[in-house]
Amino acid sequence: MAFDIEMIRKVYAEMPAKVDAARTALGRPLTLAEKILFAHLHADQKLQNFERGKSYVDFAPDRVAMQDATAQMALLQFMQAGRPKVAVPSTVHCDHLITAKVEAKQDLQVATTESKEVYDFLASVSNKYGIGFWKPGAGIIHQVVLENYAFPGGMMIGTDSHTVNAGGLGMIAIGVGGADACDVMAGLPWELKWPKLIGVKLTGKLSGWTAPKDVILKVAGILTVKGGTGAIVEYFGEGASAMSCTGKGTICNMGAEIGATTSTFGYDDSMSRYLKATGREEVAALADGVKQYLNADAEVYANPEKYFDQVIEINLSELEPHLNGPFTPDLATPISKMKEVAAANGWPTTVEVGLIGSCTNSSYEDISRAVSLAKQVAEKGLKTKAQYTITPGSEQVRYTIERDGFLEVFDKIGATVFANACGPCIGMWDRMGAEKKEKNTIVHSFNRNFAKRADGNPNTFAFVASPELVTALAIAGDLTFNPLTDTLTNEKGEQVKLDEPTGMELPAKGFAVEDAGYQAPAADGSGVSVAVDPASKRLQLLDPFAAWEGTDLKGLKLLIKAKGKCTTDHISMAGPWLKFRGHLDNISNNLLIGATNFFNEKTDSVKNQLTGEYGTVPATQRAYKAAGIGSIVVGDENYGEGSSREHAAMEPRHLGVRVVLTKSFARIHETNLKKQGMLALTFANKEDYDKIQEDDSIDVIGLTEFAPGKPLTLVLNHKNGSKDEIVANHTYNEQQIGWFKAGAALNIIRKQVAGN
Repeated sequence: MAFDIEMIRKVYAEMPAKVDAARTALGRPLTLAEKILFAHLHADQKLQNFERGKSYVDFAPDRVAMQDATAQMALLQFMQAGRPKVAVPSTVHCDHLITAKVEAKQDLQVATTESKEVYDFLASVSNKYGIGFWKPGAGIIHQVVLENYAFPGGMMIGTDSHTVNAGGLGMIAIGVGGADACDVMAGLPWELKWPKLIGVKLTGKLSGWTAPKDVILKVAGILTVKGGTGAIVEYFGEGASAMSCTGKGTICNMGAEIGATTSTFGYDDSMSRYLKATGREEVAALADGVKQYLNADAEVYANPEKYFDQVIEINLSELEPHLNGPFTPDLATPISKMKEVAAANGWPTTVEVGLIGSCTNSSYEDISRAVSLAKQVAEKGLKTKAQYTITPGSEQVRYTIERDGFLEVFDKIGATVFANACGPCIGMWDRMGAEKKEKNTIVHSFNRNFAKRADGNPNTFAFVASPELVTALAIAGDLTFNPLTDTLTNEKGEQVKLDEPTGMELPAKGFAVEDAGYQAPAADGSGVSVAVDPASKRLQLLDPFAAWEGTDLKGLKLLIKAKGKCTTDHISMAGPWLKFRGHLDNISNNLLIGATNFFNEKTDSVKNQLTGEYGTVPATQRAYKAAGIGSIVVGDENYGEGSSREHAAMEPRHLGVRVVLTKSFARIHETNLKKQGMLALTFANKEDYDKIQEDDSIDVIGLTEFAPGKPLTLVLNHKNGSKDEIVANHTYNEQQIGWFKAGAALNIIRKQVAGN
């Protein structure tokens, strides 16, 4: 069944004229990304030749998707907007709050009991405001979206950084904070800086042990975790056409790991096959009718250097399987080099656990290729050396692989099947023994491998690979095992070699499912009530943030000067904290507890300037708030890298932080800070980072003349009585300055809705 078919018909009916008008206005051929962007300009946005990386542009996305951890805050904000129903098709997916511990059924039971209050809240809010609700166990948001909602040429925003997964079906799908989702659901335009364009030309064809995952692992090694920042990555070429739709999804999914705004592929036969296999024949037929508008113009792919800001070429026939990590997804090592690289770095090489699945790699094709290796364990007299787990991406995939006998094969090698949820990929893994913090190695087919990410253990060395390579390494129990060349010793003492993995792009008997887990909203939700217990520890109704006081900010205390990598995981940890995603005050107790303090090299230990004593970051900030004193957070490069987690912006705002000053920001986090009425500033001279001292009180000068492109001055008042003046840049436009002055973007939305 195709959801929201009338909306899709309208997009395709209007797309040709909009794209043709843009091509005429620019006087040149267009990339696919440009076609989709121009086709989704907001009605009030004037068409012009926007400047890449500079022009702020208003868009009208087709739909919004939210996962349960971020949906809580997004919907608590939407409830303040005053609308009776969402303005665009929207969905909520319950995938983040299920802890992987024992096995699927038991873990799901525990979650539905522990998080009943949250699930009931999300279900009732969805029912009231016309939002589709996917129950716990239905699957991971990105897999469910790919199976049901994504369509070529569409534009979607989602409250999760891996929303970009839908690029596998030719969408422009972008991860945002809940405040952005709130805007679009409230019927307002959505603002994005017109992106730069990176073209990746794929030649040759994947074969043998090499998988789509290896393409993005290679790209991550080339571009690094911030090389795609502010850009859309567009894949094209014969290698792209020869790849499955779900393989394309894997590549787009991990585009978040290079900081890309999103990634996408042109519409082709693999997408058509996938749409038909998932019950969306009508969407495929509609897409076929506008196929030339769902790909770049021919001249673009013939001369990509003329139309993209950067072009990367990868020959898939020569591409080798990769392992990326540890501790960062862009440290790329070809499998043939792992033995020497691991030895040089002193990485532990015994693989303790191999984990496959997640939103990145849980398609039928992925599982079928992994099962082709699992079968060889018995056939070749082997024994799996490492623990092995499977996390299906959706109930539809899980039901189908069970019907086709895959789960039975996995069971024979001692595998554990976790619930259709995020689980270990986002730190919701209650791993036995992790609390001992022992040095160990795991391999997984997920997307992120930051320290502590999977199991909370800072000494777990996590490496990212394709599901088939993960399976091979779990069988071998050795990180340095190269299945292309190496043999294993079986139970009889014989040397055996694993055969190359094989699999099916789509199930031969088609997909099947008894209960997909979808709950449609009420046609009229006006009579539905949404109750939040004032004594709840999980949910808390929001109070508006205070407007700017109209003066410069004086006497801000330095809360922390963060050293090195400071991701949204460091600012607002996931794992056990997920349960408080709907309660701003409670979750604020994890504020910056993972960040390293420059002055003592410790985490969650900062100096309280009121007492001179060291304490936790949240407690210190609460002391400043209680005293009516604002504060400032100082960060390093690419501050806020990682998840779209808006809590990382709302927590400091709630506790009284006024300014975040960094060497550079990750895109989503900078926008989130702006939405919440914070000042997000960058050092004009990055070396000024070194001038910040532990006991500084800081003044922000120039706010009464706050204007686009006009830097602000910061006065650093040092404890010894001396001062330094430094210049701070910002990227605020007029609208965003309005957010700051109003105290938050939501404060403006509420007034606009009330005035209509």
